[in-house]
Amino acid sequence: MSIDIERVRRAVRPLQDPPRAPGWNHDELHDVLGETVLRAAAVLVPIIQRDDGLHILFTRRTEHLTQHAGQISFPGGGAEAGDADAVATALRETHEEVGIPPALVQPFGYLDCFETISSYCVTPVVGSLDAAYTTTLDGREVADVFEVPLQFFLDPANLHTRGIDWRGRRREIFEFPYGDRNIWGATAAMLLSLVRRLEAMP
Repeated sequence: MSIDIERVRRAVRPLQDPPRAPGWNHDELHDVLGETVLRAAAVLVPIIQRDDGLHILFTRRTEHLTQHAGQISFPGGGAEAGDADAVATALRETHEEVGIPPALVQPFGYLDCFETISSYCVTPVVGSLDAAYTTTLDGREVADVFEVPLQFFLDPANLHTRGIDWRGRRREIFEFPYGDRNIWGATAAMLLSLVRRLEAMP
């Protein structure tokens, strides 16, 4: 499947139709989270046009964080009172974490909300990132940034599942092993949401 940026634009929810809670995985986590009030959060799914096709930017969290230490994620975080919407949250967090200014990002859509076991309801914001971007990492939160070709995630052979025990319950999680990196958990699930939308396009 050949994917260009216009196909991605058509596949995601448009900016005028933002997703609402609950997340698409709400029923799966309800027995764990119960009636917990989830904090609003947003991540940026940054898509870069390269000569060999579209790439997606990821961050690797530092090892000392209390949540998601060492994990691979999209740039983003919890909403703050001054954020107008999920787009504002995603752009602010991206700037704070990796130093990419909002002017280099063109948000164009959303994926559906996703709930996490750390009690967040995450809105993924999809946007184009200028290929000439540079980064200045917040070393307290981000250890590294890297890109992966979008085409990698479209190959079914690269998607894996494994079981984990969480609070005495068995859970199946998604993962995309990429070289010596493993993209798993919430990030992998949000990627799979994008892949399924692309596959459903006529």
